[in-house]
Amino acid sequence: MPPNGRRTTLADIAQAAGVSVATVSKVVNGRGEVAPHTRARVQELLHQHDYLAPVFRHTEAVGSPTIEVQFQGGLKSYVAETLEGIMDSAAEAGASVVISKVCRAPHWARDLASAGRRAVIAVTSVYTATHLRELARAGLPLVVLDPLHLPDSRVNSVGATNFAGGLAATRHLLSLGHRRIAYLGGPGMAVCNQARMHGYRAAMEAEGAPVPDACVRPGEFTYEAGLLGTAALLDLEEPPTAVFTGNDEIALGVIEAARVRGLRVPEDLSVVGFDDTHLAQMASPPLTTVRQPLREMGAAALRTALRLANGEKAESHHIELATELVVRASTAPPGG
Repeated sequence: MPPNGRRTTLADIAQAAGVSVATVSKVVNGRGEVAPHTRARVQELLHQHDYLAPVFRHTEAVGSPTIEVQFQGGLKSYVAETLEGIMDSAAEAGASVVISKVCRAPHWARDLASAGRRAVIAVTSVYTATHLRELARAGLPLVVLDPLHLPDSRVNSVGATNFAGGLAATRHLLSLGHRRIAYLGGPGMAVCNQARMHGYRAAMEAEGAPVPDACVRPGEFTYEAGLLGTAALLDLEEPPTAVFTGNDEIALGVIEAARVRGLRVPEDLSVVGFDDTHLAQMASPPLTTVRQPLREMGAAALRTALRLANGEKAESHHIELATELVVRASTAPPGG
């Protein structure tokens, strides 16, 4: 391989692999027409020598920049609406987007760089210090959208005013006359969940309303969590008259669990969600919820990723967009 510390070239890789430069180029560019065992051999040599083609460091010179967007779990309504914002913004900017589920295969970050990615946007995905080092080695900036955990100080992020949203949702229920208000949230250590819960607690404490431990239940951001959590709440000696949930999907679980118990929403139980996805409008009754500007958040993440990919500084280390309470038919005064 190259002597005297010279940069590794395609010709060096080709010579070591015993193939032509054209074959190595096909592997680097992700093209077909290469036998699997040959491709594996070339990729291994590329990884061994930290080869990153210059063309991928300056994609703008030969085409539009490409951003990798990774998400974790299923393609739920929240993720889909966020992706719409990313893709619309990319189209306006003349950028390309590749969407994938989180994968932690060996050399995953370098594979992304070698495939021409210029930056990574992570939608509610968890990145450890090891992952950040891999991305840094590959020269790929990272933008985390709505982080589940407090991101590293080196990571740019985009989120919403979750505390203010929790505060507004709970104040709405209090203004209707509710005092026994429960919170069904997502994972206890998720940053967004903690902020929404603290907003709920702040509103309750300001009003002097009690918050029994049994009325604050972390879980998952899923419909099933809404079903199970509501069943436990309704079994309490003094069940709540209203439930504020960590997202719309949990809220739909609450509505169904109430229906199974013979309770009406909102006459017997008021329900407030969070996100204002399509699910909120399709719910029966239509769901009162806290609107996160999901498409705008996706667009902000895309713009930030492009700035970082171009070697520019981000406008802000953390961008936080405003939430807004949207009142529909799932809330009413208690006993109404």
